[in-house]
Amino acid sequence: MEVDASMPALLDVIGLGEILWDCFPDERRPGGAPANVAFHAQQLGLSAAVATRVGCDPLGEDLLAFLIRQGLSTQLVQRDAEHGTGTVTVEPLADGTRYTFLENSAWDFLAADDCWLSAMQSARAVCFGTLAQRNAISRQAIHQCVSATSTTCLRVYDVNLRPPFYERDWIEASLELATIVKLNDDEVGVLAGMFARKDTSDIDFAQWLRETYRLSLVCVTRGARGALAVSATETCETPGIAIQVADTVGAGDAFTAGLIRSQLQSWPLSQSLTLA
Repeated sequence: MEVDASMPALLDVIGLGEILWDCFPDERRPGGAPANVAFHAQQLGLSAAVATRVGCDPLGEDLLAFLIRQGLSTQLVQRDAEHGTGTVTVEPLADGTRYTFLENSAWDFLAADDCWLSAMQSARAVCFGTLAQRNAISRQAIHQCVSATSTTCLRVYDVNLRPPFYERDWIEASLELATIVKLNDDEVGVLAGMFARKDTSDIDFAQWLRETYRLSLVCVTRGARGALAVSATETCETPGIAIQVADTVGAGDAFTAGLIRSQLQSWPLSQSLTLA
């Protein structure tokens, strides 16, 4: 029997939102952006946990066992007797990846209970996204939890759009809650169209986003072209690193974890971007 790792009294990072199984044609892997961020943060030496919800089913048991094996506490993982553990079918395509999410999954019914709110109040960083907000119940819980964090907590909104599960009002509310925003170049195009700023460059849009929503930092990942970061005092760009690509699922979450680690340690922006 696997034993749950005890949860530190003060967590460096909480991944808030979905956990699920990424189902590929030939295998399944634990996934969900907030869970991935917590996992990578733990690998980088931070104390981390996932605030999420799984079903009372074999898929949920397997996810709990995975978290325990990685040294991640499951004390913030809620159990749901009425809704099954989430899954997504991942189909690699020539022009990208198609995701098909099981609806009415356990993570669609997150609850901001006392355990979660207490953990949020002492966390140094919380990372949340858009997908887990597709159900109003989870959306309200996420907003309540992020609002409960301290004034020094890094509120990291990883936009992570998965059509058709996003609406402008969810995104705007999340931008209002956040202190740091991370998005990719495709998402820049979607949001620029949404906010009637289609003709702006990614740098100009990142600057506009930061100023409009009073953010401390906006980061844009550009795939093979690297990444950029915009703060109140500087704009940094870093080139991509040539690698052999197996698949890109979860790559952005590793970037987010690296960004959080470097920001918690107050690294200069250029070094922070390079680590991420």
